[in-house]
Amino acid sequence: MKKIFLITTLILCKIFSITAQQESTTFDLTVVIDGIENDKGKIYLAIYDSEETFLTEVEGIVATIKDRKSVGVFKGVRKGVYAISLFHDENDNKKMDTKIFGIPKEPYGFSNNVKLFMGPPKFKDVKFSLESDKTISIRVK
Repeated sequence: MKKIFLITTLILCKIFSITAQQESTTFDLTVVIDGIENDKGKIYLAIYDSEETFLTEVEGIVATIKDRKSVGVFKGVRKGVYAISLFHDENDNKKMDTKIFGIPKEPYGFSNNVKLFMGPPKFKDVKFSLESDKTISIRVK
């Protein structure tokens, strides 16, 4: 009976160890930004992990621009489904400037390079899976 208990305990410890290791595995998500027209300001990138948080609860990074190129890296992202939004803050005022009805004045972009029609995209259109280190490209509009 002691042997069965010991073997069962060892198996369970191994299973919990593997599960904990898988849950703590993180990846780097690199975003390459194309279509930048000038080197003014910075690129603000935000990452979202659900439809409920999309375009509301912002967790983001800021990337510099050099020679009309920019790269942002989200480090330590857990496996899952995500969406990215970004904008080029040309006047460096740390916010996206908009026209009437919230239409962006500054260049912007979304994962999957979704084209907008009458408002922002839906999470389902911009989401992607992250299961390993990954690089995506987003073209600003």
